[in-house]
Amino acid sequence: MSVPLAEMPIAAKAEAGVRSEQPMSRTVRPPMVLHVRVVTGHGGGPEKTILNSPRFLNRLGYQSKLAYLHPPGDPGIGVLKSRGAPLDAEVLSIPDRGPLDLAVIRRLVQICREEQVEIWHGHDYKSNLLGLLVWPFCRRMKLVTTLHGWTNLSGRMPLYIKLDKWSLRRYAACVCVSEDLVEECRQLRIPESRIHLVHNAIDTEDYRRTRTVAAAKRELGAPAGGMLIGAVGRLSPEKDFALLIRSVVELRRQGHSLHLWIAGDGSARADLERLIDELGCRDYVRLLGHVSDPKLFYEAMDVYALSSYREGLPNVVLEAMAMEVPVVATRIAGLPTLVEDGVSGLLIPPQNGGELTAALSRVITDRKLAVVLGAAGRQRFEDKFSFARRMEKIVAIYDAVLGIGRSA
Repeated sequence: MSVPLAEMPIAAKAEAGVRSEQPMSRTVRPPMVLHVRVVTGHGGGPEKTILNSPRFLNRLGYQSKLAYLHPPGDPGIGVLKSRGAPLDAEVLSIPDRGPLDLAVIRRLVQICREEQVEIWHGHDYKSNLLGLLVWPFCRRMKLVTTLHGWTNLSGRMPLYIKLDKWSLRRYAACVCVSEDLVEECRQLRIPESRIHLVHNAIDTEDYRRTRTVAAAKRELGAPAGGMLIGAVGRLSPEKDFALLIRSVVELRRQGHSLHLWIAGDGSARADLERLIDELGCRDYVRLLGHVSDPKLFYEAMDVYALSSYREGLPNVVLEAMAMEVPVVATRIAGLPTLVEDGVSGLLIPPQNGGELTAALSRVITDRKLAVVLGAAGRQRFEDKFSFARRMEKIVAIYDAVLGIGRSA
């Protein structure tokens, strides 16, 4: 039996992404949201969501600023500020000298008081812990976090993940980007009313093909002959780029004319460079390093490959689908939500070189299939993963935790 919208509780409306019909209780100053994140260098996938949020929040009745904690002197913060400027995203720089740096807490308390922050929106384990430390000094503030996925398990990260999960139980709302993270929250016995599934999304107009593959290859300087397999991501073990490189070497051995270019940087770069030299594939495998705006790269790809064995809901796959690039990806975490196997892409088991090689071979040899997958990927992106729709859901969650009602 359906429940009339007027009778739905605020939390239910937030879950459904619906704005309440009651008039807004705050009319003088839009509520301030402070996004908080720890970053080294120019960041990663979550930055695409965080930096793009303020302009949409402004249209929906919220102010926002972005507080980025970073190593002192890290030039990456300048990159983030320059990326944020055209998006109306004000990036606040907070040098962070480590876990005992009390100046970070003092600075965050100062910001929250001066800006009258009403929503603290954390994006990682440290910003979630810091929210709990800052809150006693700013008790009007509500704590919200987005779970982007716990993919890095190296070093001390397992301990930090335990601390993060402890923190989540004390948050007013946990935004999960994929279904597996919703289940993680349930396992932590977080009340269902505080768990919200909101998939990642990107701007449908910002990511739209403007060139043919051939034209993009010419502009990018990519080889005109043969196929270009592309990948974008942090160079870290869980991305399993070594498996992808080996698959491309095998495809070349089978007689396929193709190249592999990987955009991104990270701790595994030296290992991947050594592997490329060992396999003798430097003529057709390139590590491009950081690419600030990969749109041209996507347009030049014949296939997009994601070989990770741990992910959340990767924006890079959404971006490839938006650019009508056929996708081959591992069947993990939120990927089946993005890609319908055999319809809008091909899904394969993780850490399986044979399956990866076969799926790539299928797409590069059957160009009719590639076109169909690319078009279906774009359609699925438009239907399910619009950034504007995502931000409506986020604002409904903010409204709920603040007890704000507003007209439809």
